[in-house]
Order: sequence, then C-alpha cells, then structure tokens
Amino acid sequence: MPPIEYLDGGLRLDHFKGTALLASEQPVSSAPPTCYSRILSLSKEIMASFKTLQNTEPVDPCVEMLPKLYLDIHNYCVLAKLRNFVAYSACQRVPQVSALKEKIRSLYTIMISFCRRDLVFLTDDCDALEIPILSPTDPSVIQS
Repeated sequence: MPPIEYLDGGLRLDHFKGTALLASEQPVSSAPPTCYSRILSLSKEIMASFKTLQNTEPVDPCVEMLPKLYLDIHNYCVLAKLRNFVAYSACQRVPQVSALKEKIRSLYTIMISFCRRDLVFLTDDCDALEIPILSPTDPSVIQS
C-alpha cells in the first residue's frame, strides 16, 4: 500500500484512492480493542439488553420465565451459562429475545474460539452466577 502524505493545512493525501481528506476527519483510536475488552463490553451490552427486555412494558409472560442472566467473564461457569441461555427454547416468537440470544452466541463464540488463549478465569464457582455477591464496582445484578 502506498504511503500516506500529510499536506500543509491538515489535508491527507491518500495515493491509493487518489483522494484528499481532512486529517481531523479520520477516526482516532488510542489502541485496537483486545479480546478482553471486546468480551467485557459485549457482556455488559448483553446484561443491559436483558435488563431492558425485562423492564419493557408490556412484558411477555415468557420473558418472565427466562433463566437468570448474570455474566462474570472471569468465572469459568459463564460458558455453561451462555450455552444454557441460548438453548432455552421459550420465547422464540419474541424478536428481542432472539436478538439477545444472537449476542450471547457471539460472545460464546468469541470466548471459545477467537480469544480462548487470552482468557484467564479466576474462579469456577457456578453458584456465584446464580446468586452473585454485589460489590461496589459490579454493575447491578440482573435477574429474571
């Protein structure tokens, strides 16, 4: 790929595409996302989606029957928790639940394939995912 040159006035000349852009229009990223940061952000997004799903009126009766969903990516049992939630067959007709299950599938896939060598599980306490202990730094516990 040809080099990028910066011209006077902050213009960026991209020889490859033959276009000039303002340098300030380029997105700035301090560092590329890591496996850990992607897993952490996706787990928080999933928990927020689950909370929204439960708090949206009117709540479909099947949503009230969904398994508890508390994700701690440092707990090895989270993998089983993700598999079980996706396998739960109720609510297939609720689009928000289907979308949530797709996010959960994505998180599971990232954890077991792309990032499996980068993960460090600090515990394998499955009960902690059922009745988590609140700490001041943890997001609120989301339960059905």
